[in-house]
Amino acid sequence: MSKSIPSLIDMLTQLIATPSVSCTAQELDMSNRPVIDLLATWLSAIGFEIEVMPVPGYAGKYNLIATLGQGPGGLVLSGHTDTVPFNEEKWKSNPFTLTEKDQRLYGLGSCDMKGFFALAIEAAKQFVDHPFKSPLIILATADEESSMSGAQALADAGKPKARYAVIGEPTSLRPIRMHKGIMMEGIKITGRSGHSSDPSLGANALDAMHKVLGELMSFRQEMQSNYRNSAFRVDVPTLNLGCIHGGDNPNRICGQCELEYDLRPLPGMDMSVLREGIYKRVKPLETQYDVIIDCAPIFNGIPSFETAANAELVQMAEKLTGYTADAVAFATEAPFLQSLGMETIVMGPGSIDQAHQPDEFIALDQIRPTVDILSHMIKRYCLQ
Repeated sequence: MSKSIPSLIDMLTQLIATPSVSCTAQELDMSNRPVIDLLATWLSAIGFEIEVMPVPGYAGKYNLIATLGQGPGGLVLSGHTDTVPFNEEKWKSNPFTLTEKDQRLYGLGSCDMKGFFALAIEAAKQFVDHPFKSPLIILATADEESSMSGAQALADAGKPKARYAVIGEPTSLRPIRMHKGIMMEGIKITGRSGHSSDPSLGANALDAMHKVLGELMSFRQEMQSNYRNSAFRVDVPTLNLGCIHGGDNPNRICGQCELEYDLRPLPGMDMSVLREGIYKRVKPLETQYDVIIDCAPIFNGIPSFETAANAELVQMAEKLTGYTADAVAFATEAPFLQSLGMETIVMGPGSIDQAHQPDEFIALDQIRPTVDILSHMIKRYCLQ
């Protein structure tokens, strides 16, 4: 078995140079297969068994499950292969060329989150000749930035199986044990158009939407009275009325109106229960206003996530980093891995402040500590 793989910097250089944008706009969306192939080549060279998993319903999208060792339990080191779209004019360097400057490595995906793969492989390669009591799994997913379809496909397939999982999103190497969920929902009201001089000729969708907005604001107030978690900077669930479109002319009864809103539930709040609660509040307005009200999610949503403060992995991460596990507002693939039975945390190099920004970077002083922390975890959960 050959163990010759590129250096850490060379791996990161190649990953950054390989575009893998995911986006809901089809003209910007790309396949992530080239990144998957790079990772598979390097990992197979050091003895990992490779499974490349097409994501059902998403052409050109793949997950990678790379496994070293066998046995019960084990550790997953997980990341996503895609990046957000970029505006090259706002970058001071080429987004696809790894550039070192001022003790930083710049490049699209350097911290969010291709850099984590290079560091995970660097940590793993030193143990390839050791006897494993439990498997080490390096997991690479598709479309985290756009649809979470890769993580959802894994949850649907029931794999991989392990005891612990670390998702290497940029957290400045601070362990994260909880985050809010994300729901993006739409409400469409269909009335009847007519001339504004005689309201009886139609059913005004905007009138009905006015009442719907009131119900949503009341629902928000009730949520925030009933749920609170002081671990979060914004310690209540939020509901944002994001955009509304309706009508076409001042002298015409509005025949259709659409609203889109965003809801961020706290851990412990069930998305299906929240949806049902909203539907039950607004559907009775159909009769009152003689309209049709359709409620539907814009996408499936991302559940909230929480791992207990006294969990083994949380306590290990706190010991290794010196930081108490925290909560964040952004969502990750953690709930999908947790649904597979894994004790899960989010922890990786780089700052979320650099993610999705021009001149994204990972600081050089994050590299060695990340490799050391991952090495300790591999020893603890796969070798001892």
